[in-house]
Amino acid sequence: MKLSTMLRYEGNPRDAADTVAKFEKAGLDAVWVAEAYGYDSPTLMGYLAAKTETIQIGAAILNIYSRTPGALLQTAAGLDNVSGGRAIIGLGASGPQVIEGFHGVPYRKPLARTAEIIDLIRRGLKREPLTNDGEFKLPLMKEDGAVTGLGKPLKLLTHPERDTIPLYIAALGEKSVEQTGEIADGWIPHLFHPERAHLVWGDALAKGKAKRQEGLAPLEVLAGGMVAIGEGPETKALLDFARPTFALYVGGMGARGKNFYNDVAVAYGYEDAAKEIQDLYLSGKKEEAAAAVPLEWLEAANFVGPESYVKERIAAFAEAGVTNLNITPVGEDPAAIVAKMKELTA
Repeated sequence: MKLSTMLRYEGNPRDAADTVAKFEKAGLDAVWVAEAYGYDSPTLMGYLAAKTETIQIGAAILNIYSRTPGALLQTAAGLDNVSGGRAIIGLGASGPQVIEGFHGVPYRKPLARTAEIIDLIRRGLKREPLTNDGEFKLPLMKEDGAVTGLGKPLKLLTHPERDTIPLYIAALGEKSVEQTGEIADGWIPHLFHPERAHLVWGDALAKGKAKRQEGLAPLEVLAGGMVAIGEGPETKALLDFARPTFALYVGGMGARGKNFYNDVAVAYGYEDAAKEIQDLYLSGKKEEAAAAVPLEWLEAANFVGPESYVKERIAAFAEAGVTNLNITPVGEDPAAIVAKMKELTA
């Protein structure tokens, strides 16, 4: 099982990058950079490439609307070059509030766009001239809206570091997860409950894997949570630090009736809690929303408690198919926690 962490949204990314360099020395395998509507991921990933030597550097995620397939291809090739072949590109649909509110792009046909982008990136890395007749028209002709009609199929000008780069999909919906099992190198679920994940995604993954594209390695799965190893109630109390994140996604990451994370909470069996969290969060009562997150879910999704308990949670994630444990170490010496988790996951 690989070990990774997420670069934090808040604070100064330069300081966070210094911490990642320490984690690398402690045995970290990968770092993931979120984007949402904050700093862009590729800039920070390039900075991390210069600050590290061995860890993989992943985007989690780049949305499939605000950049063209050609731009995503260029980004993948550029990041892989400056990192010496350590890039991973995580893609996802994000949500309507970000795509239409922040980027001003229609939120439509996420499955078709995802499939076409992955196909175009893979072909582009092999320096094939890019053509496509679907959601994306390459080259764009006058009948499709081109002004000049002078476009022609072009191949990547530079020679990439690798002609294949791992492409992950952040997916929660049934059709999206099925597609991930079929065409992606890896899957990024969020707020993962290892004992209940099969109830939500088991059938969809099985359908997708049954159609898995020839030549793809087994699907990687990235999931995890907060880590705090220790005895006593003071350690268990650290679970409360995870509450605001759960409340943000279940309650506020999307509108009522259009929140994928809320849908997952319901599918896990937390229907009443999901409604309460959303009602409280959308009415501005964020602390009360955080308090409504079920303790059972927090305990299952994180690694907080005695070492023996943490080992049990690692085993549960492995049993659920997780291959890359994504952790947030909490404690006076986070690098030591990374080293300990590396030992426990070996």
